Amino acid sequence: MSETRRKLTTIFCADVQDYTRLMGADEEGTLATLKRCREAMGHLIESHGGRVVNTWGDGLIADFPSVVEAVRAAVDTQNELAGFNAGRPSDGRMLFRIGINLGDVIVEGDDIYGDGVNIAARLQTSAAPGGIVISSTVYDQVRNKVAVGFEFLGPLVVKNVEEGVPSYAVRIGGGSEEAAPAERPAARPLPVAAAAVDAARPVPGKRRLFAVLGVIAAVLIGINLLSWQGVFWARFPVLVLAVVAALIWNRGQTWFDRKSAAFAIVALGIIGINLFTWEGRFWAVWPMLGLAAAAGLRWSLRR
Repeated sequence: MSETRRKLTTIFCADVQDYTRLMGADEEGTLATLKRCREAMGHLIESHGGRVVNTWGDGLIADFPSVVEAVRAAVDTQNELAGFNAGRPSDGRMLFRIGINLGDVIVEGDDIYGDGVNIAARLQTSAAPGGIVISSTVYDQVRNKVAVGFEFLGPLVVKNVEEGVPSYAVRIGGGSEEAAPAERPAARPLPVAAAAVDAARPVPGKRRLFAVLGVIAAVLIGINLLSWQGVFWARFPVLVLAVVAALIWNRGQTWFDRKSAAFAIVALGIIGINLFTWEGRFWAVWPMLGLAAAAGLRWSLRR
């Protein structure tokens, strides 16, 4: 019988977004891709001093003696998998969600159990596809040691844990700028309005891109007005720029399902074209119907 003991460790949980849909579309190809991704993830975990504890279905659990190395392994994993997915069609990409927690666990043989593991699993399910969510215990250890940004998400409700677990999304590539204030509340949820503003705040790279799009729109409007011949032609390129900006914003938002939101943004753009070229007929209803059918089909096939 295996000896049971306890230890403080960093738990790393990962699983695949939309795994059931991927299997339904191509079982053999999905299994081959999963094996390849797991091998790459396993090598990165080991290179950062971690150990793969268990794998099941599309999931993986690892533990690390170092909190910093666990987060670095997660960032390296998502960066490597992003490169792997870049050459694949959007509906065939294998995107992992990763959750990391520092906690006391029960060790039995090679397996680990307890609330520390449950919290890591809950954080993982809260991560965006291709994203990482960490607990406040992890954040406190890595905030000044890893070159990534952090966004405070508020407390997550976890089964068998009385108080919510404060959590942070890791902003890969966002630099060391933190979205959360230096004097953060330890376990108090953000007010709804404040959380909404914080979630919608673009990272620095996006701010610059939005600024460029805004300048282009202003220049087009200025040219139109200075060369006025009775036609406000700038409304069309400005509408296109607005749709592009909304799609860029959608890539980083966490309020709605991103693909459904993209359908809605494109639909609004089509409605705008219809209104700008109004001749007494609302023809936009037909492409909107097609987008709604595509969104409904996707919803019915998701996990």
